[in-house]
Amino acid sequence: MTSPPAPALQVVWFKRDLRTHDHEPLARAAERGPVLPLYVVEPELWQQPDISARHWAFVSQCLDALSADLGRLGQPLLLRHGQVVEVLARIHAARGIAALWSHQETGNGWTFARDRQVGAWCRAQGIPWHELRQDGVTRRLRSRDGWAANWERDMAAAQVCAPALAPLPLADAGRIPTAADLGLAADPCPGRQPGGRPAGLACLDSFLHRRGEPYRAAMSSPLLGFDACSRLSPHLAWGTLSLRETLQACRVRQRTLRDGPVSARGWRQSLSSFDGRLHWRSHFMQKLEDAPSLEFRNLHRAYDGLRPPAESEPARLAAWMHGETGLPFVDACMRALAATGWMNFRMRAMLMAVASYHLWLDWRRPGEHLARLFTDYEPGIHWPQVQMQSGTTGINTVRIYNPVKQGIDQDPAGVFTRRWVPELAPVPDRFLHEPWKWEGADGVLGSRYPAPVVDHLAAARHAREAVWGRRVSSGFRDAAARIQQRHGSRRAGLSVPGRTKRGSPDTRQLSLSLDIGGEDKS
Repeated sequence: MTSPPAPALQVVWFKRDLRTHDHEPLARAAERGPVLPLYVVEPELWQQPDISARHWAFVSQCLDALSADLGRLGQPLLLRHGQVVEVLARIHAARGIAALWSHQETGNGWTFARDRQVGAWCRAQGIPWHELRQDGVTRRLRSRDGWAANWERDMAAAQVCAPALAPLPLADAGRIPTAADLGLAADPCPGRQPGGRPAGLACLDSFLHRRGEPYRAAMSSPLLGFDACSRLSPHLAWGTLSLRETLQACRVRQRTLRDGPVSARGWRQSLSSFDGRLHWRSHFMQKLEDAPSLEFRNLHRAYDGLRPPAESEPARLAAWMHGETGLPFVDACMRALAATGWMNFRMRAMLMAVASYHLWLDWRRPGEHLARLFTDYEPGIHWPQVQMQSGTTGINTVRIYNPVKQGIDQDPAGVFTRRWVPELAPVPDRFLHEPWKWEGADGVLGSRYPAPVVDHLAAARHAREAVWGRRVSSGFRDAAARIQQRHGSRRAGLSVPGRTKRGSPDTRQLSLSLDIGGEDKS
């Protein structure tokens, strides 16, 4: 007597959601039949110019933890290498796929194109693909009106518990490749945060109960921010924690502090600020979801051709990338980022602004370099912020950071700068952020440390005039109003912008994002 055929599989495809808790696709798939948890290592993805070995090092640890969690539920993770469509086709031929489940992904242009290919294959095979929302981001959004209220409803929903899974007879679960296996260049990052859900939970707990009290006051300091900021951004970017569980944990902690003593005021203020940044995280991801092309072209097309391609200034680009611009605080921030994979938002904004305004580099190549360095690279936050800091959105206040003033303001004692730019050891404290003004500069600049690649004050004047020159061009206002209507926040209760001086749209609500843009980047 022959046994009945095994039921077709509910394939759960993990991408940037490397957890089992509060994972709705996993829970819903388990209600329908046997679940095959799948992660596909895609060599082509890992060769994209915005991807690096430090990303893979973090993801590898996340996959280790995810597979262990799935094993405890009953069915470990299946790892396969290659193109997703080919992997799915092999699974379908061998066992049959009843449905494909995943979270929606607001990824880079490569993943956007890949998902379209997967969708076409599923339709051709008659396999339903259930893509569920996460991060409060809405696909095919018609209007931003009501977006904030919908986000709050998403975040208030009950967290989804991990389901029990029936074991499947898998001969080979696959292995996690090394960065070298994927052809990734060596990328030493000694201060990189560890990946995996246990590390994420520990980070969340330490922020909410021990580290977070000075968050609001210390977030802009490159010296204090490494400890005072939540440091949850890589865990949110790669999905070891869900945004919903993070926000709900924050609000539980806020409630316990609400009626506390006056001494808890710092905690209350800091967690309120953190709460707002989680909202703004989704706000920026929605921008890329609504306009994937802004990864590659100016949001406001009046800025097309404003700057030459970065490749035309290879010396300036290389100096900026390697922390050798001759602007000490800028170089310290770049070197710290390279060594740790993280930097607070204000310094990220300054790095991008210096590349775009002072060095007059088109934003794409600098944006790719920063993406490779950020362990928490989240395309939906990264590319809108890159354009925002480069002044090409048409709706945001143009802010050109003075790199010397930033150093004096954020590192007045020079502790951070001296740590990362030890070549400046002979320079007296009062000249540290402007060593070219020191009478002994000739003994350091040009030998131990480079002279500034630009006069930062003159470069800023040129940039300001060039950017504002585009804002008074014909049709600029109407195009900016359309961008604001599609991408602007409604949370502040402001309508489509009116007009302000020099012909710019009113950007009060979005100029705030320099201070509260991506979570943990401020």
